[in-house]
Amino acid sequence: MSAAPHNASLTGPYEARRSKLEAYFDRTALDAWTQLTSDAPVSRIRETVRAGRDQMRATLLSWLPQTLNSAAVLDAGCGTGALSVEASRRGARVTGVDVSASLIDIARKRAPDALGPDTLSFHVGDMLDARFGAFDHAVAMDSLIHYPRYEILRALSALAQRTRSSILFTFAPRTPALALMHAAGKFFPRGDRAPAIEPVGEGDMRRQIAATPALAGWSIGRSARIVSGFYVSHAMELTRG
Repeated sequence: MSAAPHNASLTGPYEARRSKLEAYFDRTALDAWTQLTSDAPVSRIRETVRAGRDQMRATLLSWLPQTLNSAAVLDAGCGTGALSVEASRRGARVTGVDVSASLIDIARKRAPDALGPDTLSFHVGDMLDARFGAFDHAVAMDSLIHYPRYEILRALSALAQRTRSSILFTFAPRTPALALMHAAGKFFPRGDRAPAIEPVGEGDMRRQIAATPALAGWSIGRSARIVSGFYVSHAMELTRG
């Protein structure tokens, strides 16, 4: 992400990995992600990823209130903006933030004209930057999967300081199937491969959230794992109170 985070504790490894993601989405794989997030024909492998992402997006949206009534929503790592648009259509005031200027450009072009800037806005920057304000709900769909567990917890802690009701996020679960995919990826390296994802055990994630002082007062709510071919991701809900 182009803007440095105001929280100094989130520099270092977080910032280094963030820079790799920026380079990946802005230069290496822009065309692939443009196709993946559209209805253009893609390979069978990418079809499974597209289907998994669609299912995950629908799951996270179902965990938000059906009628958002001008609730402020942060789409943290919004990509090309599909979740942002759907939340905005349900009445939310959505702020979409992403590391990639190229993906944000696509999000702005794809946003329906009926959703004006007071309802839906997209920004290039750090999803954890406090300058974007406070929110009723924060959603981080597949934007933390490239960070190790301790960085995920620090990111959740930063979001908790600015979120009033719920934080919905995903992480890469530690499963045999995902481990096999990682092994195949390392054995057959590709130039357009994304920075490595960081698998985390669900039980470990639950224990660490409970043990993190900055997340005191937050409870784990709904949880769901989506598996679709080469797409494997686990969603978790945190609620305040």
